[in-house]
Amino acid sequence: MNTTPSSNQHFTSTAATRRALVLGGGGSTGNAWLIGVIAGLFDAGLYVTEADLVVGTSAGSTAAAQLAGATPAELLAAILAAAPQQRTGPAGSDGGRVPVRQVADHLERTARIIAAAEDAADMRRKMGALALDLAAASDGSGRWRAIVAARLPNQLWPDRRMLITAVDAHTGEPAVFDRHSGVDLVDAVAASCASGFAYRIGDNSYIDGGYRSNAENADLAAGSARVLVLSPFGGRSRTPVDWGMHLATQVDELRAGGSGVETVFPDSSSEHLFGANAMDLSLRPPAARAGYSQGSALAGKLTEFWR
Repeated sequence: MNTTPSSNQHFTSTAATRRALVLGGGGSTGNAWLIGVIAGLFDAGLYVTEADLVVGTSAGSTAAAQLAGATPAELLAAILAAAPQQRTGPAGSDGGRVPVRQVADHLERTARIIAAAEDAADMRRKMGALALDLAAASDGSGRWRAIVAARLPNQLWPDRRMLITAVDAHTGEPAVFDRHSGVDLVDAVAASCASGFAYRIGDNSYIDGGYRSNAENADLAAGSARVLVLSPFGGRSRTPVDWGMHLATQVDELRAGGSGVETVFPDSSSEHLFGANAMDLSLRPPAARAGYSQGSALAGKLTEFWR
């Protein structure tokens, strides 16, 4: 099978899209925080999962798919009830878990690539080449798919419009999957979360959607009347500002295009749960609780905006 997602232009929203929910990447703790925020909003009577469009990137793609198959309350309860976890890193090239030291090494390697890249396209190509080398050493796409599938309550694309981001590892071209792409939801999410190696779908291979533009890819909500962005990484980006890839740049462009935009970042008391600690499974419960508290506190303000 040769999967060729349509161009990004095809996926930009139309004026008919009233509300868009953008779920950013942020590792394991970011996924838990996203679920917590949405559960807090939900319990306060604000159902943001009813958005006309949901954009999911990396951990945000997992959250988007999970929320399409279970209620926020169910997902939050599962996080809080999970057995205590040892500190671990992201999925390795065999689809398993890797030591935290290797997480730091991966961040250092990718930081060097970003620093040496001429522009965003060059960066994506080099990131893809690194991921393909790691996959060649031990291609764990099958095992990674099984891990991702086990996280999703429902493995079918929802009727509501959902966009899942990735990057073609061979060409560095941005990719966006939806229910019309001919790609299973599990594969789309697995590709979007492939930060340690290239994930194979048919004849193609893909890497983390956060390399498409940034951890949020909020530009895909262009044309929406209202856009709510939940960003576990707080809108931070490791790329140079002059590449125009930062969330703040995308928010400005959305507003210039007529969209109302609200962003939600982790508050100062929970910032330590993200960034370098984003893959620490033991921090998922506190991240979810922090998100729930924020969602509950912001419900009044966001209800006025959303409705």
